[in-house]
Amino acid sequence: MMQGNGVSGKAGGKNLLDLVSGYLKYWYLFVLGVIICIGLAYLYLRYKAVPQYQVNSTLLIKDKDNGEGASDLKSFGELGLIKPSRNIKDEIGILRSAGLMEKVIKNLDLQVSYYLPGKFDEVEVYKEDLPIQLNPADSAFNPGTTLGIRLKDNQSFELKEINEDESGKFSVYQYGETINKPYGTFTVERNTDVSTSKIEGMMLIRFQAVENLADFYTSKLVVEPVNETGSLLSISFLDHLPKRGKDIMNKLIEVYTEKSLDYRNELAMNTIDMIDERLALLTNELTSVEENVENYKQRNELTNVSSDAELYLKRASEANSQLAAYQTQIDVLNSLESYLQQNGDNAPLVPSSLSIEDPTLVNLISRLNELQLRKRSLLRTTPDDNPLVVEIDQQLTDLRTNALENLKNIKESLLIAQRNLRQDSRRYQSQVRKVPAAERQLLAINREQSTNQDLYLYLLQKREEEALSLAAPISNIRIVDAPRAGGIPVSPNKTSVYLGALIFGLFLPFSVVYAKERINDKIQSRADIEEYTNAPVLGEIAHNKEKEILVAKEEKNTPVAELFRLIRFNLKFVSAGRKNKIILITSGSQGEGKTFFSINLGSSLAISGKKVVVLSFDLRAPKLMKDVGLSDKFGITNYLIDDELEVKDIITPSPEIEGLYFIGSGAIPPNPGELMLSEKIESLLKELEQNFDYVLIDSAPIGKVADAFALAPFADSTIYVVRQNYTKKAELKTVEDIFENNKVNRPMVVLNGTKSKEAYSYGYGYGQKANVKAKNPAGA
Repeated sequence: MMQGNGVSGKAGGKNLLDLVSGYLKYWYLFVLGVIICIGLAYLYLRYKAVPQYQVNSTLLIKDKDNGEGASDLKSFGELGLIKPSRNIKDEIGILRSAGLMEKVIKNLDLQVSYYLPGKFDEVEVYKEDLPIQLNPADSAFNPGTTLGIRLKDNQSFELKEINEDESGKFSVYQYGETINKPYGTFTVERNTDVSTSKIEGMMLIRFQAVENLADFYTSKLVVEPVNETGSLLSISFLDHLPKRGKDIMNKLIEVYTEKSLDYRNELAMNTIDMIDERLALLTNELTSVEENVENYKQRNELTNVSSDAELYLKRASEANSQLAAYQTQIDVLNSLESYLQQNGDNAPLVPSSLSIEDPTLVNLISRLNELQLRKRSLLRTTPDDNPLVVEIDQQLTDLRTNALENLKNIKESLLIAQRNLRQDSRRYQSQVRKVPAAERQLLAINREQSTNQDLYLYLLQKREEEALSLAAPISNIRIVDAPRAGGIPVSPNKTSVYLGALIFGLFLPFSVVYAKERINDKIQSRADIEEYTNAPVLGEIAHNKEKEILVAKEEKNTPVAELFRLIRFNLKFVSAGRKNKIILITSGSQGEGKTFFSINLGSSLAISGKKVVVLSFDLRAPKLMKDVGLSDKFGITNYLIDDELEVKDIITPSPEIEGLYFIGSGAIPPNPGELMLSEKIESLLKELEQNFDYVLIDSAPIGKVADAFALAPFADSTIYVVRQNYTKKAELKTVEDIFENNKVNRPMVVLNGTKSKEAYSYGYGYGQKANVKAKNPAGA
């Protein structure tokens, strides 16, 4: 594959420069598209576009999840048993709800829209800027109704219902008069603050469905949190009437706040009712529990379980101590009894120091011990039968009998007291044993009583809190930034519109050119050739705007002539020292300019000092001699069928270019295909090769007949001519087949009929480059 000096092969498709240059050819379409689209954008912004103004506001909504702050005290808004949720996402949904917007629309009477006649279209005006105000008497006004009003004077006006065909008659009414119509009842009031001097023509009043308006306005409402963690909400609303937009946002916040307070109040009222019902039940339960406590204490002889238990334990302990004391006294009495029962001279003295507190017994024992001592004293000096001793014995017997009787009485009283005390002790022990069960049962009763009492007090407190929240209707919503409308429209964005128009103005012709290029199956540029075939491109020839065929003359410097000089140089460069005298020139079909190319290539070679002959081998449709203005009476056909005719007899010199010769085809034969197989063709070409520097064969189209293939073995190289915007891209498959299968010697492609500026600029630049590379440019 040969490349360089204007001869190039397949490059794998178009590069970016080729694509750009291909579209730049249609620069005027891009300019026209931009101008038209920019103009349309200007007209749209000037007469059609409705400027939209943005209304902004900021709300602070206390979120129940955000904590209580530094203080533990609760505000009035936080009092109550049940507190409403304040989740930010839920509040956003409420603000953007259709029901809330419907209430705003009804409060502001936005279902009634007013329009004034404009230059190109009707203009909507907010009702406060109008000289009249329509007040529907009820909400049953028929949506979709359109009324036309013409102002007459300060007392009256004309009104009619506008149908689809705008028919109907005007009727005169007075301001403030009640108007009854099938579609609704209403009055029209005069707004004296607005002048009627600038209002001309018929005003339009339209009644729209509240539901549709709510959906429309809600779609233009944007509510979003200012940050992810806070409770600030940013609210924005778009409207082409900034005053109306501001009123809508103010009313929306007002209605939202009212709804929030109504919900809280309703919740508080329901809570109070529920608490009252519960308090009534708790009162009955508390009374019942208190009666149970009273009855239980009475049954169990309890006042206070803990103190009673201590008292029983104390009494039981005291009883045990007293029992022990009684038993000690009884034991002492038993001991005394044993002493008193001993009788005789050796009877021991009765102890008197024991803990006997009875004075009679103590006195008897003391007297008994004295007489006993007195008797012992007498017996030491007196015998037993002494009357004194006998008397003392008698006294001792009486005293001992009295003491024993007294001791027996004391002992019986102690035993009786001991039995009674033992019964009391058992009773105290029984009471002590019953204390845990009584305490447990009483604790359960007290627990129920305490629970009900705490709940009763809690509900009383919450009821007071709910009552306070009703008395102090404080909202959890605070307006941080009041609704404010911007003074500059945010939509439509002029910069965006003009930029879009510019892009569309470029895209539209781009699409047209792209579609044209895709639909067009003709060769448009050198890149198309390089995309479809690997055969080298010898060069390009500009479109010939002149009437004459021979344009490659020495004195001419036209783009066509210069490009033929470049082709001449490329031929020499492609040869690279190899033989290249016989050149076959063909094409895919008629009309692609192979004859024109053959004539002017021969002229360009002849001007450089070469001797050139051009043969008209298109025996089926010869044009060569006619194009150069020479006779075609004798030619190749005559030479091939007449053995006496010599080569020199059919050669005709060019009357204009020295060194340039032509051989016509002669008479059109009936069998050109068989004639092309004649052996004389080889002798003709060999003789011409010996006598000329270049032999150019203008053959028949190779894509239609096989004549050119018959000449191919004799040619040193082959030039395949294609024509811009004429030759189909599919025909290049033939060229590729020839090149890949070596059906001809050194095939090359020439693009004919290109635009002169492109071809000349390219060719001229390439020619300069080639001259630098060539070692011997004399041939050029």
